[in-house]
Amino acid sequence: MSDATSRLVETFHTFGGDALRDLWVFDRRGCEHLYLRDDVADAIDSVDVSRLIDNERFGYVTRDTYEALYYADYGYTVRGFDSFEQFRTFLGDQPIGVLAGFDRGANGRDFAALNDSLQEIEAEFDVSSLLAVDTAVD
Repeated sequence: MSDATSRLVETFHTFGGDALRDLWVFDRRGCEHLYLRDDVADAIDSVDVSRLIDNERFGYVTRDTYEALYYADYGYTVRGFDSFEQFRTFLGDQPIGVLAGFDRGANGRDFAALNDSLQEIEAEFDVSSLLAVDTAVD
């Protein structure tokens, strides 16, 4: 695990604690899970992960669209599901997507603070090391 990867995983664990369900990185060609809680691994056993990640890749297009339409820079996306919340952002010039799930909490989470922490990682490390070049979706 690279220093950037270790720091990324640590940041998400610190932010979410036991509520962290899964953590994925992806680019236009491949993906890799960096953390997958056992109960979530069982739950997604019948899910086509490649389709899930392909759907997240649409974020490359929407990110560019948001950048062109709004007066502010795109930061992140959060989606709410019945039992969890999903966070997605992009890091680096040739963006690496970062996708993480968290159990829903009663008081909500400060996803802006998480995004700020990720921007610090981006400034400190070569984030292209987060994803192995030859990684493919299973």
